Amino acid sequence: MSLFESGAPQQPTELLPLASRMRPTTLDEYVGQEHLLGPDSPTTQAIKAGKLGSVVLWAPPGCGKTTLANIIAHYSNSQLVALSAVTAGVADIRKAAGEAKSRYQFHKIPTLLLVDEIHHFNKSQQDSLLGFLEDGTFQFIGATTENPFFALNNALLSRARVLPLQPLTPESLTELLHRALVDEERGVGKQKCTISTEAETFLLTMANGDARLLLNALETAVLMSPAGSEIQVGLLEQILQKNQIRYDKKGDNHYDTISAFIKSIRGSNSDAALHYLARMIKAGEDPRFIARRLVILASEDVGNAEPQALVIASSTLRAVEIVGMPESRIILAQCVTFLAEAPKSNRSYLAINKAQADVDAGLIEPIPMHLRNAPHSGMKQLGHGEGYLYPHDDPSGWVDVDYLPEADLSVPYYEPSTHGYEAKIVDRRKGRKPS
Repeated sequence: MSLFESGAPQQPTELLPLASRMRPTTLDEYVGQEHLLGPDSPTTQAIKAGKLGSVVLWAPPGCGKTTLANIIAHYSNSQLVALSAVTAGVADIRKAAGEAKSRYQFHKIPTLLLVDEIHHFNKSQQDSLLGFLEDGTFQFIGATTENPFFALNNALLSRARVLPLQPLTPESLTELLHRALVDEERGVGKQKCTISTEAETFLLTMANGDARLLLNALETAVLMSPAGSEIQVGLLEQILQKNQIRYDKKGDNHYDTISAFIKSIRGSNSDAALHYLARMIKAGEDPRFIARRLVILASEDVGNAEPQALVIASSTLRAVEIVGMPESRIILAQCVTFLAEAPKSNRSYLAINKAQADVDAGLIEPIPMHLRNAPHSGMKQLGHGEGYLYPHDDPSGWVDVDYLPEADLSVPYYEPSTHGYEAKIVDRRKGRKPS
């Protein structure tokens, strides 16, 4: 038995949205998150034993954070008290703590405090939870769509284990959809509606892992359809209008998308790179940000295998700044496909890393005398520049001279690959003869 409490009066069940009515109450009913909640997983065993402790549930919307909080409370025989970090403050936390102490003192019922959107709490608000977690006033569940390792204090994270939830798979969403269609008590089974295969596929795609979006769209479609009818894709297109792209310019989806974009170009997959480019454009990403990343990639991942890569990427950045959107999408696409299809080499990137590692290690010996500048006759008398051989004086344009200082350096730093233009560099090196 678990109880639920929040700041507002609870709505009658029939007035709740379908997504709320279909909310599971046990782990057997819970769908998805198999990576955490497999039958024999430690997390599942801890929940069933009522000994999970304080946790932070980190997931995109509609993945079951609140549902899982209710289930955790159910197995621990606790009263779930819900606060929203958007509207609650330190006073609300203290009030909840006082009620939790009284509840346990007089009724022996422990309290599980759910703080939704916990990332909205500032440092002092987060700190106000710490003492109550330490003395066992309540167990705590924080729910957040933001990366908790950036949004939450280390002190709070040390007292609450982070459980990352994943967007629901199409298989999990299909199970929820069919369950809602046939359930006559909590679902829409009384209307006896069905859904066409095309409409179901469309709805699963539009939901994009979000169970709440899926069930709310289904409920609207059923309410707009005659009893016993089949829901068609046209109706769902009217309801949903367009897909909701998961992309937050300051959140993890931003970094995950640009990461996938860069890795696709590095892996020479133009189609994947264009897909992620389209997602970023659709989400309103700054095209200059995309172009700047392409300039970096041109040097880091293409390098001297195709020296024109940096030229084209730099020109792309300039063109994007001049032209603006929407036409810049064409310029970005040209650059993306060029970089994706170009031969790849990260040897320049590796070379500077090795050189900097030597310098960081203190291998900074005096510069050889024959390489030193000698702008004054007195410096020449001291040996500056003495013995320097001018490469252009040699017919080959190269002379065999030591340019590095005398130190145990981890050379060679730059080892060109055999890809693209770098293969010519390898051949040119082979052709050099000691003078």
